[in-house]
Amino acid sequence: MLDHIRPAIATLVFMTLLVGVAYPLSVTGVAQVAFPDQAAGRLVRDDAGQVRGSRLIAQAFDGDQWFQPRPSAGDYATVASAASNLAPSNPQLRERIEQASVGLSGQAPLPMQLATTSGSGLDPHLSPEAAAWQAPRIARARGLAEVELLRLIEAHTERPLFGPAVVNVLALNLALADNPSTSTQ
Repeated sequence: MLDHIRPAIATLVFMTLLVGVAYPLSVTGVAQVAFPDQAAGRLVRDDAGQVRGSRLIAQAFDGDQWFQPRPSAGDYATVASAASNLAPSNPQLRERIEQASVGLSGQAPLPMQLATTSGSGLDPHLSPEAAAWQAPRIARARGLAEVELLRLIEAHTERPLFGPAVVNVLALNLALADNPSTSTQ
C-alpha cells in the first residue's frame, strides 16, 4: 500500500508547487513586465504622488458637486465586492432602488445605472447619458454652465472597439477638481 501512497503524495506536492506557486508567480512576473500599469491596479496619483484612487474600482463621492457612480451593494469595499443577488420580484430590491434614488429625483427619467448596482458592485464606469443626467445638479452646486460639464463628459468619454461608450467617474471627478473653471464656488 505504501507503494501507492508515496507516488500520490509526491504528485500532490509537485502539483501544488507547480500550480499553486510556480505558475502564479510566473504569471504575476509576466504581467508586471508586460502590463505594469494594469498589474499595479491602474492607480491614479496626483501631482504630489499621492494615490487618489484606481481607474478600475468605483469609489464614493460625497456632495452635489461631484458625479456619483453606480450604487454599491458592498459600500465600495473591495473585500465585499458582489452583486446584491436580489431577484426583480424581491421587495428588498425595490426598497434599495428607492433608497438609492433619494435625492436623485426631480429630473426624469432616472437612468437605471444610478439606481442599481453592477455585478461586482465596483463598476467605475457610467454611460455618457447617466453622467449627463447628473450635469444639472452639479452645475447648480458649482455655479457653472451645464454646457461646460457636458463638454467635460464628452472629453472623458471612452469609446472602446467593442461595447458601449463609457465614462470613468473617478477621472471625471478628478478633472472637475483639477480644472479651475469647474472648482466649487
